[in-house]
Amino acid sequence: MSNGKPAIAVPPSAAVAPALPAKMAIADTTANPAPLGLLCFALTTILLSAHNAGFFGLDAMILAMAVFYGGISQIFAGVFEWKKANTFATTAFISYGFFWLTLAGIIVFPKLGLAEKPSEVAMGSYLAIWGLMSFVMFIGTFRLNRALQVTFFLLVVAFALLSIGDFTGNKMFSRIAGFEGILLGFSAMYTGLAQILNELYGRVVWPLGPVVK
Repeated sequence: MSNGKPAIAVPPSAAVAPALPAKMAIADTTANPAPLGLLCFALTTILLSAHNAGFFGLDAMILAMAVFYGGISQIFAGVFEWKKANTFATTAFISYGFFWLTLAGIIVFPKLGLAEKPSEVAMGSYLAIWGLMSFVMFIGTFRLNRALQVTFFLLVVAFALLSIGDFTGNKMFSRIAGFEGILLGFSAMYTGLAQILNELYGRVVWPLGPVVK
């Protein structure tokens, strides 16, 4: 009792609720995996395309690149892009990583007696369906940058030439695809290395041509 008046007890439920903590955003401090994925694709493409162009045969060097660098390493890059919520890069790197693994399997499985060697029509269909997917991905690059637009355009052309070569049996298309694929590989290499240099120097060293959204 205070000043002649009885004190009023405040029930615990009526007490002031503690302030809720402010929402915290976790900053992403991990490295950019895109250059790794692009270089995995680029180097493997250049070497396989050099074979298609007739510079050397199809040997363990190309198969090893397809399995370990173009395949497994590029898949790792795709998983890292998934953690960064980059749907386009995740789909591209994981898909083309497994493309290299399936291509190695197509070459190796018949030699091991695990499957029949695919016919030219089957290989043409295989390359054509990858070309179709690449065309849709090419449309997506119009929201990204000019360097990726060039890379995916050249990729669509490469798949088209290779599939036509298998469907028609005309090896000249495959040889032309080899030279075009070398250009494709260097385009992807430029795109990957540009991101590394631009990040290291903190300015545009090699332009990528970002698209204004």
